[in-house]
Amino acid sequence: MKITGAVLEEIGRPRPYAESKPITVCELELDPPGPGEVLVRMEAAGICHSDLSVVNGNRPRPVPMLLGHEAAGIVEQLGDGVDDIEVGQRVVMAFLPRCGKCKNCLTDGKLPCIPGTAANTAGRLLTGGERLHRNGQKVFHHLGVSGFATHAVVDRRSIVPVGSDIPPQVAAVLGCAVLTGGGAVINAGAPADGDTVAVVGLGGVGMAALITALSLGKGDVIGVDALPDKLKRATELGASAVYTPQEAIDAGVKAPVVVEAAGHPRAFETAVKLTDVGGITVTVGLPAPGADATISPLGLTAEARTIMGSYLGSAVPARDIPTYAQLWREGKLPVDALISSIITLDEINSAMDALADGKAVRQVILFDA
Repeated sequence: MKITGAVLEEIGRPRPYAESKPITVCELELDPPGPGEVLVRMEAAGICHSDLSVVNGNRPRPVPMLLGHEAAGIVEQLGDGVDDIEVGQRVVMAFLPRCGKCKNCLTDGKLPCIPGTAANTAGRLLTGGERLHRNGQKVFHHLGVSGFATHAVVDRRSIVPVGSDIPPQVAAVLGCAVLTGGGAVINAGAPADGDTVAVVGLGGVGMAALITALSLGKGDVIGVDALPDKLKRATELGASAVYTPQEAIDAGVKAPVVVEAAGHPRAFETAVKLTDVGGITVTVGLPAPGADATISPLGLTAEARTIMGSYLGSAVPARDIPTYAQLWREGKLPVDALISSIITLDEINSAMDALADGKAVRQVILFDA
């Protein structure tokens, strides 16, 4: 079938992307779903730093690649062997599929699926190969989803069903920002009653971590970011206090659970400094390859502190996404508040500029029904 999608043509083109146009919105050919696969009509897709990191070269991937991994849509066709989901069901894309059998899948979310990671790195589906073509040439998949398109064929293990009461734009953001940021708090940080949670870096993932910490009601929640607009937004969402990184250090802020969500070595250093005696620093941001940070190992030993990496929020999508959906239903998790703007697919290059400039929390593309 013919679809329209946003294809990254070349990695590393100069900013501004609105002028260099590394992404082309074009017509492609999409194969029908094979065994174990599903055709999904996209309703909404969020723009995330994991998309930008491919555009700017921090996460090299094969090109041409149809980008987009944080998305939601409606099931339109089932491949052979798919019998646990129905046509017409709303689903959230899970950008790290889990085979459920490898040794990493047996770690309850701590480690990413081995074959799922390999497929993502190669730009293929977990079932193998590509389903996208343009002018007779193959186009690679982004993280098994390729959600910046009108339709996608995905592995059944790359989707999680949600209720039709969850709006498309909310469902999309559940699949990455909330899954990753919320997971860093719940799965990795695991705050106890009375624990303060501090979040360093208030982009989409960091703001999701902040509202998730607030939804738990364990203790105070502190937001830390260099941009005043993001601190203001964190306050509006209910943060107990907000600081720039230097203000937090000067004020002697300490928290037993600190989540670093900026993906920058200086943010990581700040997060470690803000971690209280006996506390845990959870780093969920993905820095550029080769980025280095400097910390004092004496502080870790003498104060019995822990640093934990949380890859993609230590998530098991099929387990965690329904939990966040229910928190949204109960009015405890204002996912809508993470959405800073609604855009069209044609605005994709400018949207990458806004994200790179730190001007956006979550820009969401809405597709025509």
